[in-house]
Amino acid sequence: MNGRKTILLVEDNANDEYLTLRALKKYNVANDVVVARDGVEALDYLFCTGPHEKRDIRDLPVVVLLDLKLPKIDGLEVLRRVRSDERTRLLPVVILTSSNEERDVINGYKVGTNSYIQKPVDFTAFMDAVGQLGLYWLMLNQPVPPPK
Repeated sequence: MNGRKTILLVEDNANDEYLTLRALKKYNVANDVVVARDGVEALDYLFCTGPHEKRDIRDLPVVVLLDLKLPKIDGLEVLRRVRSDERTRLLPVVILTSSNEERDVINGYKVGTNSYIQKPVDFTAFMDAVGQLGLYWLMLNQPVPPPK
């Protein structure tokens, strides 16, 4: 394991990806950010398949920022698969989405998200929300200890 605290950003919207990366940088979150642009890419990264087959499965990101509306495999299905595998079951996953539909919030928590955040429409509010989110999960949250 490399000991770096990586963030996995699962986002198909190029503008939201750019704003998220910019917000993390603005808040001095210097961690590596891996971007997956659809559900298949996210699962390949997390489970070390496809182009990530040589990655160490024990080297999980510190948090996954997961959009719901994704191509190929949607965010809820990604979350289901993460929660159904012993290796990733306790991985922190934050749904970061533009959806404010009550059923999406309920389904997100039923499937096992750690937090559900609706992306603010306002630029400044979006930047602040993502920056605070990064700081919380990387600086304040106590992660699950690695297996011995």
